[in-house]
Amino acid sequence: MQILVTVAPVSRADGDSDTEYRLGAWDAHALEAAVRLRETHGDVTIVTATVGPPAADPVVRAALAKGGDRGIRVWDDSLAAAALFDPRLKARLLAEVVDDVDPDIVLAGARSGPDGFGATGVTLASSLSYGWATVVTDIALDRDAGVVSVRSDRDGPHVDLVDVDLPAVLTVGTGCNEPRPASLGAVRATHRADLAVRSLDDLGLEPSDIERSLTRVGTADRDRGVTLFEGPPEEAVADLAQVLRAHGVEP
Repeated sequence: MQILVTVAPVSRADGDSDTEYRLGAWDAHALEAAVRLRETHGDVTIVTATVGPPAADPVVRAALAKGGDRGIRVWDDSLAAAALFDPRLKARLLAEVVDDVDPDIVLAGARSGPDGFGATGVTLASSLSYGWATVVTDIALDRDAGVVSVRSDRDGPHVDLVDVDLPAVLTVGTGCNEPRPASLGAVRATHRADLAVRSLDDLGLEPSDIERSLTRVGTADRDRGVTLFEGPPEEAVADLAQVLRAHGVEP
């Protein structure tokens, strides 16, 4: 059985230096969920995948240190000009990784970070025609039945208990578990690990296949004005009624 955990590089500014990346908190919970499934069921391989430049290698290594068996980083020079990776773009790239790995379960953090969309997992599931559940806080796998039973805490006190057929995409909430810290030995071992890098060509894609879809959204300009009715109440009411009638409203 294979579990694919998608991890998003979360940027952190470091003064005037180049951008550094870290493993996001939500993705740490997704990794812990994968490790616990392996501990419970055995014979599980955990593959991690991220989309990011070479500076994101520490994120891949951090994911390996927390239990991943192998890591894949997707990057291409044509992606360097992207100022923002929207969910559709990430999902398009990750879908090709899923096709290659052929996992039974795809786990992702419910959000990548404070500024994340929280939509990549669902977008990925839609593109793959996989079953899905979001903000999962409990996971029970029945391998024989090919079903994963989950608790989904999406809207405050509202809780869903759902059975999802495999293969499935689950986005993991922070209430699912308490991620364990990586051991020093595991951290050291990741420095020697070879990381697989996949380009667009490796994934069978062309730059035209991953055109970004984010649309700028703004507020329409409106002429705003306030009419103040003064004088005795009777006169003010009469003036207001006249204005309403002028705009086609019968008071």
